[in-house]
Amino acid sequence: MISKFRALAFGAIATSALGAPAMAEPEPVRIGVLLPLSGTFTEYGKQMQNGLQLFLKQHGDVAGGRKVELIFKDDGGIAPEKAKKAAQELLVRDHVDVLAGFAFTASALAVAPLAKESARPMIVMNAAASGITAASPTMMRVGQTLPQITEPAGAWAAKNGRDKVFTLVADIKAGQDAEAAFIRGLTAGGGQVVGSLRVPAQNPDFAPFIQRIKDARPRAVFVWLPPGEATIAFIKGFNERGLGAAGIELLGTGDLTDDLDIEAEGDSALGVLTTGHYSMAHNSSLNKRFVTEYRAAFPNEKRPNFLSVSAYDALALIYAALDKTGGKTDADAFVAALKGVQLESPRGPIEIDADTRDIVQTVYVRKVEKVNGKLFNVEFDSFPHARDLSK
Repeated sequence: MISKFRALAFGAIATSALGAPAMAEPEPVRIGVLLPLSGTFTEYGKQMQNGLQLFLKQHGDVAGGRKVELIFKDDGGIAPEKAKKAAQELLVRDHVDVLAGFAFTASALAVAPLAKESARPMIVMNAAASGITAASPTMMRVGQTLPQITEPAGAWAAKNGRDKVFTLVADIKAGQDAEAAFIRGLTAGGGQVVGSLRVPAQNPDFAPFIQRIKDARPRAVFVWLPPGEATIAFIKGFNERGLGAAGIELLGTGDLTDDLDIEAEGDSALGVLTTGHYSMAHNSSLNKRFVTEYRAAFPNEKRPNFLSVSAYDALALIYAALDKTGGKTDADAFVAALKGVQLESPRGPIEIDADTRDIVQTVYVRKVEKVNGKLFNVEFDSFPHARDLSK
């Protein structure tokens, strides 16, 4: 008995001296990130990866008392079956707590049923078709919708004397949606469409289309094309055939003079008017820090664009949710924490709509100008608290 008492007493003294046994470290929050990391849209994936990595560098890898881990998977770009398979692997093998990424609508819609069935929060960084958050009650979007940034272009044109507009869009769903949204904004403000053309999405010969626009002599032309080679070719053709010299203005969404392509477009892009939710030239202290530190961290990469900012903001939202829930990741608590949340982003103020779980943000009107000898989309007007009104 004495020996047993002494052992118990020694244990009590040891516990008192050393403190209570340390609690086990909580499991990390695993975020499965689906991005186009191969193929045509690799640059998109790279932009989003960079935005995520920059946020981690600035804010650390702990939120809500838990370490945050990113697990990347290639979703193949516009390849819904590959995206679905990658998401299944993340859920079953990697046991991720949150799904994020989704540059394209096809991938987001393919994965939405899995997020719903597994009750995992799903953060959409870019996929831009209207209404996709309805596909899963766990889905929230932090990027944009195409009508959200396009309808203001029509409204601004009508209000500012560009009331007779010719439209030219790629003959795909995104192009058709952009055209419809632009026309809604234009006609609501009293403007009119004086002609319209739909062109192949892949490698079109723009020369005959541009000539038809020139012959129609509109006040302006609204263009939506897949960003990259098509927009570069159109802008150069527009100037080579003298439409700018003839007083016809070129309007579009941010895709037309994206920060990734504007240097390749060269001086032909000068004067192009667009609406968009992010420009590298956005004048705020947060954006200046974002751009400076992005370029320092990735000196051999292209300029940061709206994709890197959307990814950066996605992690900001995830951190906000984890801080509110004390590290809990169950879908009900996570979604509730983000409904109506407001954050300051490098693009300006953003909000998650409490009803639709979709992004609310400022849409800016920009003009391509030279600043210190380099081309930028310089913001000069805005539509605050812009929502997608097409749904």
